[in-house]
Amino acid sequence: MPLNADEISKLYDRHAGELLAFFARRTYDPEVAVDLLAETFAAAFQDRGQFRGDDNDTRRAWLYGIARHQLSDYYRQGQVEQRALSRLGVERRALTDSEYERIEELSASQAMRGRFAEGLTALPDDQREAVRLRVVEDQSYSSVAASLGITEQTARARVSRGLRALRSLIEPQETTDHV
Repeated sequence: MPLNADEISKLYDRHAGELLAFFARRTYDPEVAVDLLAETFAAAFQDRGQFRGDDNDTRRAWLYGIARHQLSDYYRQGQVEQRALSRLGVERRALTDSEYERIEELSASQAMRGRFAEGLTALPDDQREAVRLRVVEDQSYSSVAASLGITEQTARARVSRGLRALRSLIEPQETTDHV
């Protein structure tokens, strides 16, 4: 059933933070992440009449589909868009220091990303692939299961074991970083 403007607003309240982190982790640029978040919700608002679902999981999946499309467009258009904006004299509002820091916090520190990447390579192949699909690619457990040719319960177990192993690899280092 199509969404109304109020429902889009509720989607924003529910998912804007996680989408901002999603974009920041993929672009490594908080200002681009903010732009992509705005474009995602503008597209969602524009296409709200085409939505055909009735639960929160379907709404979230639809929203992430739009987000992935926006990210793909960003990579494809890249500097062409930036040059066009520059020619038109359009300037983005600069992020404040606190906004920039909050986005960095949401997307995790550079050191944490490095430890995560190292930990991910240390996992057994089956767990690594399950974690990559679920966490990095943000797929549902049913999609992870279908991609790997396993049951959803097995996918959940692999992701859980992988994340537990990653946590044990990462957490001891965090305590020594702050000493």
